[in-house]
Amino acid sequence: MKRTVRLRLTALYVGLFLASGACLLVITYLLVAQQLPGTLSVRSITGGGTGDGTSPEVVTGGTAGTSAITACVPSPDGTPPSGAQVTACSKAAQAEAAGLRRDTLDQLLIESGVAFGIMAVASVGLGWLVAGRVLRPLRTITAAARRISARSLHQRIAMTGPDDELKELGDTFDQLLGRLDASFRAQRQFVANASHELRTPLARQRTLLEVALRGRPATNASLRLACERALVAGEQQERLITALLTLARGERGLDAFEPFDLGAVAAETLAARRDEAQARGVTVTADLGPAPALGDPRLAERLAANLADNAIRYNVPGGLVEITSGQRDGQAFLAVTNTGPVIPPDQLGRLFQPFQRLAPSRVAEGRRVEWGRTEPFGTERGPAEPGGLGLGLAIVSAIAAAHGAALHAVTRAAGGLTVEVVFPPRRADRITQQQTGDRSVVPA
Repeated sequence: MKRTVRLRLTALYVGLFLASGACLLVITYLLVAQQLPGTLSVRSITGGGTGDGTSPEVVTGGTAGTSAITACVPSPDGTPPSGAQVTACSKAAQAEAAGLRRDTLDQLLIESGVAFGIMAVASVGLGWLVAGRVLRPLRTITAAARRISARSLHQRIAMTGPDDELKELGDTFDQLLGRLDASFRAQRQFVANASHELRTPLARQRTLLEVALRGRPATNASLRLACERALVAGEQQERLITALLTLARGERGLDAFEPFDLGAVAAETLAARRDEAQARGVTVTADLGPAPALGDPRLAERLAANLADNAIRYNVPGGLVEITSGQRDGQAFLAVTNTGPVIPPDQLGRLFQPFQRLAPSRVAEGRRVEWGRTEPFGTERGPAEPGGLGLGLAIVSAIAAAHGAALHAVTRAAGGLTVEVVFPPRRADRITQQQTGDRSVVPA
């Protein structure tokens, strides 16, 4: 924390003290001046000198209920005071009262000014100490921010003390560090997984070509087979790169929102995949109602396509797929339900993470059934079929987050999965880009 902030706070505290102290002195001065007598009245009291043992005298007293009293004793011979004597006594009393009032106010002003000056000097030191005390939590946060790097995001400030704004700031900074730590770990894991997934088809291509070239003698048939297998590996790389680009585009967010019908998008997607569903022995039923939404129609098409591909390909022979769309409480939704292998509920979140595949979940009819892959025992695992890259549902999650849509997923006890995407109602003139790093799946 720079010293200029502390100096500004000190100057602010001193200024506030001087202003309040000056106001207090002015108020005190006015109150004391109001209470001091300004004028005196004169009255004459005379009495019989021989009958009651009293002597005639002139008495002057304050008019405002004060106790300032001055007695002017007349001449010793007992003659009554004359008008001139009374006037002279009154003037003397007035002068004495005015002088007393003036001296009192002057003394009050001097002593108050001295005390005010002493406290003004003391307020500078007190303000400097208080400013340092106030800025101490900020210095702690600043030191932690300088100390923490990309490799030490696990550290936290862990501020203690009263539950005030500064502690709230420290807790917010800790939460930010937690999100950054999770994001960095996810990014490192994503890079490692993507590198592994890209390296696998490259290694397969290299192996196929080396085997074909080292074969003695190399025939047209063997070279043709090697080239065909290399093309398959190249297609797998193309699909992976396309999926990665789509995932990055979805996580980046949307620059503009366009109106589209989610039901029509789902209908077109389903029409293009009915042949594949029939070839796999999967029955598809659809109830696609109008579902107007705002967003990117191309990303929405990819979202619907990934959900449909996931439901059809990760199914069992003779399985079912149900696709519905429409509006609910003014919100467009798309829901896809399929049969398939049983998914443990505690593993549901992994399906929506990039390159996350579940381990074999059950064994049935001599086949190993894996979420994303189904293959006989004892067979060599060949190239992954289209869509088996471990990115399908991760792309769905990223596209839903880019649109601000809610993603709900629930496992079925009999096997399979239900995924529902609900787009919020939006007005075109109030659309703002939403950036979010939360890709969590909300159970239905």
